[in-house]
Amino acid sequence: MSRQPRPAVPSIDIEELVARREPGFSLEAPFYTHPDVYDLDLDAIFRKHWLFCAAEAEIPDPGDYVTIEIGATSVIIVRDDDESVYALHNVCRHRGSRIIEDACGSVGNLVCPYHQWTYRTDGSLIHAEATQEGFNRSQFGLKRINVRTVAGLIFVCLSDDPPADFDEVASKIEPYLTPFQLGGLKVAHQTDLVEEGNWKLVMENNRECLHCDAGHPELTSAYFPFLQSDVTEVPPRQQQLYERYLKALDRLAITGAAAGIPQRTYRELDNRATGFRITHFPLDGDGASFGWDGKQICKKLIGDIVDPAFGDMSLHYQPNSWFHFCSDHAVVFRALPVAPDKTIVRTTWLVHPDAVEGVDYDIPTLTEVWEATNTEDRRFVELAQRGATDPAYVPGPYATIEDDVNDFVSWYIKRLANHFGGGRDHLGLVAQAAVGN
Repeated sequence: MSRQPRPAVPSIDIEELVARREPGFSLEAPFYTHPDVYDLDLDAIFRKHWLFCAAEAEIPDPGDYVTIEIGATSVIIVRDDDESVYALHNVCRHRGSRIIEDACGSVGNLVCPYHQWTYRTDGSLIHAEATQEGFNRSQFGLKRINVRTVAGLIFVCLSDDPPADFDEVASKIEPYLTPFQLGGLKVAHQTDLVEEGNWKLVMENNRECLHCDAGHPELTSAYFPFLQSDVTEVPPRQQQLYERYLKALDRLAITGAAAGIPQRTYRELDNRATGFRITHFPLDGDGASFGWDGKQICKKLIGDIVDPAFGDMSLHYQPNSWFHFCSDHAVVFRALPVAPDKTIVRTTWLVHPDAVEGVDYDIPTLTEVWEATNTEDRRFVELAQRGATDPAYVPGPYATIEDDVNDFVSWYIKRLANHFGGGRDHLGLVAQAAVGN
């Protein structure tokens, strides 16, 4: 995507904005609109934290790769001959040429198109023509990026000093995801959607379902619009639906226990660097999948799941992703900023490796609910972005069932405070931290 020159705008005091953020309220307009904040977000969030980038199913064989654009940084994620996954800077060590321009593909080696410097898929340099005397190939391999795989999901961190809590988070998440055998699934479909809104508005929209009842008729045919299992206040218009949800939740506990899936909900969205939440949600109707009325939409169940009425294993991951794992397929989402007011959201549908399109599933049925929901969410995000640019905008209070939104924003503010070097005390955020935790 081409980068357009930015118009000149007055600079702002971002530290002051961070310090005066009011807990329980949305952010001030510059957080969503100002190019200085966008640049800070790239430095403080996207270049410092572990980011979900792809599913292992996207690179099933040796030599398979995907490329990811994180700000100005291009990353190659590639599977090596020994099945290891590497993340490499997409910059030739000769004179800096971009090596791979395609979004995905398969290679034997990585060959720079400019002067044909050639690298193995682990990044080591194996060919460089007309080098100087004493040239040491071992010192000119592609620069590696920190990469981790967790139960079939690939995460990278651009920082040389990544958050130390990732291993702990991975150990908590893996028992929930291992039964789905995500690494052995296949990609059935993938879409990229450009949303004309700041990346934080994309994430805020995702972190609540208060808008689902009126805004997502396709989704709520199967999905209960409650993102917490400990909801204490429900709008009167949703009371009957909530009572049905509670009954389905009781039924789900039996199904989950039979499958050997942990039943504990982890909700650590704003009290650690690698914030996350994992919860097993029931689905309405048949309770099986995201078909209308919770119907199963792929005939082959995935992994070790034997009961179709397994509901939805939902994972929220800060800062850029969310996931839904059902008995018959999985859907993974990744959001990456491309401008202060533009975000690209990738959605990937995964099915059993032996599932045959046209026999076990069809793409329109498999993708119908989330294609519609993504399109609807794009409109909501764009409306929110337009509102944030209006001089009349002021931060508004979050509803009582928007805790995950507040936790996302609190996490974000704390990460900026950490980036500035003084933590919460430096910016007068001790009281806010108490509310957030």
